[in-house]
Amino acid sequence: MNNIPPKVQNQINMLQQLQQQLQTVVSQKNQYELAAQEARRAIEELNDVTPETSVYMTVGTIIVQKPRDVVVEKLQEKTETFEVRIKSIERQEKALQEKFEKLQAQVRQVLEGGATPQAN
Repeated sequence: MNNIPPKVQNQINMLQQLQQQLQTVVSQKNQYELAAQEARRAIEELNDVTPETSVYMTVGTIIVQKPRDVVVEKLQEKTETFEVRIKSIERQEKALQEKFEKLQAQVRQVLEGGATPQAN
């Protein structure tokens, strides 16, 4: 890296930071997708039982009995919240990806073509 201009070295460091941010965002998205999937699965299971069936849910560190409809409603709210978060994270992921690709193209152009680095 000795013959690489300091500005390009800085851009390469920024690329590495963007890549780490992307990995973090993708990991968060995966966690929310898994949580939403689990909530949907629980709703499906609860829809297979009668409304009179005893249903228990965790509240903090305890488990309490609740009417089935209340539990289904809370799970649906959770699912909706997860889906909103997933969409928000997807927008963030897309913006980071575009920024990464743009910066990567600039660095590649400088390294391959010997052009002067562009400002962001």
